[in-house]
Amino acid sequence: MMSNRFTDALFQLVQSLEKAEKRHFKLYIRRSSSNEDLKIIQLFDAFDKMKDYDEAALLKKLSPVTKPQLANLKAHLYKQLLASLRLLKTSVNIDLQLSELLDNARVLYNKGLKLQSFKMLERAKEIAKSNHKYNFLAQVISLEKKIETLHITRSTLEKTELLALEAAEISIHIERVIKLSNLALLLYRWYVQNGHARNKDDEKGIREYFRNMLPPHPENITDFYERLYLYQSYCWYAFIRQDFLQYYRYSKKWIDLFDDEPNMVNVETGHYVKGMHTLLNALFNLRGFRQFQVMLKKFIRFSETSAANTNDNFRIHTFIYISAAKINWHLMSGSFKEGLLLVDDIESKLDEYSLYIDRHRVLVFNYKIATMYFGNGDYERCIDYLQKIVNENVNLRIDLQCYARLLHLMAHYELGNDSIIESLIKSVYRFMAKMKNLTVVEEEIFKFIRHSFKVSPRLLKPELEKFLTRIKHLEKNQYETRAFAYLDIISWAESKVYQKSMHDILHLKYIKYKQNTRSTELA
Repeated sequence: MMSNRFTDALFQLVQSLEKAEKRHFKLYIRRSSSNEDLKIIQLFDAFDKMKDYDEAALLKKLSPVTKPQLANLKAHLYKQLLASLRLLKTSVNIDLQLSELLDNARVLYNKGLKLQSFKMLERAKEIAKSNHKYNFLAQVISLEKKIETLHITRSTLEKTELLALEAAEISIHIERVIKLSNLALLLYRWYVQNGHARNKDDEKGIREYFRNMLPPHPENITDFYERLYLYQSYCWYAFIRQDFLQYYRYSKKWIDLFDDEPNMVNVETGHYVKGMHTLLNALFNLRGFRQFQVMLKKFIRFSETSAANTNDNFRIHTFIYISAAKINWHLMSGSFKEGLLLVDDIESKLDEYSLYIDRHRVLVFNYKIATMYFGNGDYERCIDYLQKIVNENVNLRIDLQCYARLLHLMAHYELGNDSIIESLIKSVYRFMAKMKNLTVVEEEIFKFIRHSFKVSPRLLKPELEKFLTRIKHLEKNQYETRAFAYLDIISWAESKVYQKSMHDILHLKYIKYKQNTRSTELA
């Protein structure tokens, strides 16, 4: 049912509206009382009451409206809803404010009121400059130049020269922003498609691409947006290459930008939310327990602000990233049982927000939940969540698809399902080899599982100790860190060697970290 639930664009829009937005639309549309407007209110009410889009039921409810008439009504309602939302949201959105000022300036100019148009453009220019909105500034200056060129405005020579110089500087700035935002976008897309760099060829290709796309002298960049996209580019570049320290440094610079200019949190809330997620992810990879807790508390406080709740987009992504961070905390500290208490609420919200959430996010949540079940020793539930990934027919996150299959194999190994292990080893190995996703760590895992079936139980512990020694030597290897980030195979092996639960092993590591931190602070 979910696959057909949101197939109609207008239905999606109506379903996304909040109570205040619905109320505003009714007031907005009733100001004009034409028959067509009354019909679209009936259509709106019908959409509002539907749980799933059903055109046949819609036509029956709106009889005698025909199918062609319905198409026209839907187009009209869609247009009016957007107009209503624009009117409602202008006061809280800088981009909409600037668009309104620019549109008003054009209207005044077309009426021949050039001086009034100039005043409107000056207001737009001030707001655009104070909020680093240079794309809008370029449009403002373009209209100013048009008026100056076509009419005698009595502007001074100094003013027109300044206008020309300003236009040239903004053009250069916009070009740099476009290049940097393209770089950040394409690097992030590469990661979503492929995950981390798998080998030297991936590393070389990414390194060359990054160097060729990076503007000359990036150290001289001072503008907010240029620095924002520069730091994002470095973040994805470092993350793909599994340079987690550099990933942390640039994600922190990303957030520091907003700390230096707090007003930009309201202007670019989406980038701030993504930056907080990126910083928490970096701290998770580095196991920076104390800083992770500090940043998570800061993010939770932010989620309660008006900026985070301006619209559905910000509110939902804040929920997604905070939920992911909470799970990561339980994965770091080994508190799997407590972490699993979050699952029902997270899944309920994911279902509620299904209109807005992409499949990539759901895949990641399923993998993290499966990992918590694995750590908690509930291998059957772990397998249930991994099946959701394995059965998902999407060309996303090849690395996640591979590690889901590997964890699936290990869960069956833990359950002692000997009858299917051999065939699973072959199929998972083939899949990972085909995807060029096999590293030395995975080879060692396959080797150990294959060999363990030929070893008597009393000799298994020495084999586990050898396996643990071999993989520990690989922990600092650049191309092997991905395996440890996705699957804490060292803690798993230690739990087998020392005959403790993964919870106990990870919790002891967390306690040891806290003791070391306290000793350092005392020193």
